[in-house]
Amino acid sequence: MEENYIYSGTKKLRCGYTTGSCAQAASQAAAEALLTGRKIKEADIVTPKGARLHIEIVNCEISEDQAVCTVIKDSGDDPDVTNGIRICAAVSLIEKGVEIVGGQGVGTVTKAGLDQPVGAAAINSVPRRMITQAVNEVAELHEYSGGFRIIIFVPDGEEIAGKTFNPRMGIIGGISIIGTTGIVEPMSSSALIETIRTEANIRKAEGRKVLILTVGNYSERFIAEDMPQLSEQCVMCSNFIGDAIDIGITLGFRDILIYGHIGKMVKLGSGIMNTHSSFADGRMETLMSCGVLAGADSDVLCSLNECVTTDAALDILYENGCAQEVLHILTQRIHNYLQIRTKGEAKVGAVVFSYKNDLLLKTEYADEILGKAMEG
Repeated sequence: MEENYIYSGTKKLRCGYTTGSCAQAASQAAAEALLTGRKIKEADIVTPKGARLHIEIVNCEISEDQAVCTVIKDSGDDPDVTNGIRICAAVSLIEKGVEIVGGQGVGTVTKAGLDQPVGAAAINSVPRRMITQAVNEVAELHEYSGGFRIIIFVPDGEEIAGKTFNPRMGIIGGISIIGTTGIVEPMSSSALIETIRTEANIRKAEGRKVLILTVGNYSERFIAEDMPQLSEQCVMCSNFIGDAIDIGITLGFRDILIYGHIGKMVKLGSGIMNTHSSFADGRMETLMSCGVLAGADSDVLCSLNECVTTDAALDILYENGCAQEVLHILTQRIHNYLQIRTKGEAKVGAVVFSYKNDLLLKTEYADEILGKAMEG
């Protein structure tokens, strides 16, 4: 393929191509092989983003009634678990139209709210359009007026799927064939944000009135121990708290509740809505600001500045008898910044805990929203 690169900070990273592009290339090559009787070694495709890819066909088999072509997924410099897997297309001729089905290693949708209906193969709408366009162009080129039946299969898909978000999202039995641009941009946050959107959409389709966001595994563990009946409602937003709130509002949620550890959630007290350390820190600065407003001694504030973790900072605050007032001020700041983010379109509450699984604080709307979530 033609090499495409992006920069992440100072690093130059090679782009790859999506499972959707792989399925498109394999389908195009198989259709051409079936109509011409020639073994195809390369597919030339154009992605929805407009990039032209020359993708190697590593295997092409032609029989009397079908052709099967295989592409090796190349994720570029992105740490993608699907990198290097085989994505295959078996193409046969039918009377008219283009029928696309999932075979071995392609997941089946079991929950409403995903791109495809319940019971369908997890081949998303954009890849379906890519595949259809590719085989139709082959048909026109070779003056074929009939249709195609295309089976997309991934020999190792079921095993790989266990390392993805698919089981969590109700896609069983294999991976998804996805990709809206056709290109994998290394270290891109867009794929993670789209996963949040997909999970939130599932919760909406389930009829949930409250969107419950968890910042990480610790948050999910805390809920499982404290409110196990809510575990099935959670959507993990990782560091993308602001984006997750925006997604919730876009989907029509008017009540959003966030569970998170103090190490991440303290940043909300300074309006930092992407809590990844590469985006912003500000943990100690936020606690020090709250400490100043709480009237903490200068020695305490200086000690906070030397802390590496928020748990260590909390120990200092408790030892000096000012933790309660500092956390009270932090609670108000988190509440205010969350409401600023929503611009009045939703109520957002936060529940914050420590590594000891101690509940530290709840913002103003947290109990009210929690009550609605418990009602279903």
